[in-house]
Amino acid sequence: MSHQTITRRGLLAGLTGVGLTAGIGSLAFVPTLRTPALDHVSRFNDTMQDTLFSADRLAPTYTDAEITQPFRYNAFYPEAYAPDVDPDTWRLRVDGRVTRPAALSLHDLRQLQAETQITRLICIEGWSAVGKWAGPRLSDVLQAAGADMSAKYVRFDCADGYHSSIDMASALHAQTILALDFLDRPLSRAFGAPMRLRIPVKLGFKNAKFITRISVTNAFPGGYWEDQGYNWFAGL
Repeated sequence: MSHQTITRRGLLAGLTGVGLTAGIGSLAFVPTLRTPALDHVSRFNDTMQDTLFSADRLAPTYTDAEITQPFRYNAFYPEAYAPDVDPDTWRLRVDGRVTRPAALSLHDLRQLQAETQITRLICIEGWSAVGKWAGPRLSDVLQAAGADMSAKYVRFDCADGYHSSIDMASALHAQTILALDFLDRPLSRAFGAPMRLRIPVKLGFKNAKFITRISVTNAFPGGYWEDQGYNWFAGL
C-alpha cells in the first residue's frame, strides 16, 4: 500500500465531518443552536470512526532512511516548560477497573517485551513526522494489571497536567505502545520522558506524554483538547 493511500475509514469520516459541518454553517449566527449542533456532529463522527475501526488494520510503517530529522517538538506550551520528571522516582499508576492495581517503575516496564515501530505522527495542525519508537504494548501492561478488557475507555493523566483517553479497542491495537525509547535512546524530556503513549492509528494529540497514570473506566473521560471541542475518537 502506498504511504499516500487514503483509507476507506479516513475518507468516510472526513466526508461525514465536512458534509455535516458545512450543512450547519448557517447556524453560526445562532449561538444557542450552534454549539449543540456541532457537538452532535462530533459525536456522530466519533460513532462513524468507531464503527469503521479495525484491529487488523495497521498504520503504515517506514524505514530508517525515512525518519524525519529533526523530529518536531509539539505541546500546548513551549519546550522550556516541559516537566523534568525524575526517572528514578517516577512510577506509572495503573488503576480503575483492574484486579491488580500497580505502581510500575521504568525497570518494571523494561522487563516487558518491547515493540519497535517506525511510524508517522500526524498532527491536527497539518504537519507530520516519521519517528522510531520502542516500548511495551499497552495491551501487555493492561493484561498484567488484570484490566477489564470489556471496559469502554482508557484514560491517561500526565505530569504536565495534560490528560487524554482512547477506546479500549484502540488501546489493545497491536501498534499501541508505551514508548520508552525514541531513535534507539531513552526518551528525552522534549518528547515525553520517561514514558509516553505512541498510537499511530490516532492523531498526534492523543499521543499523551509524561504519563503518570493509566485508568480503565466506563465513565467517559474526555481529554484536554477533546473537552475544548476536538474530535474525541481522532482516528486516521
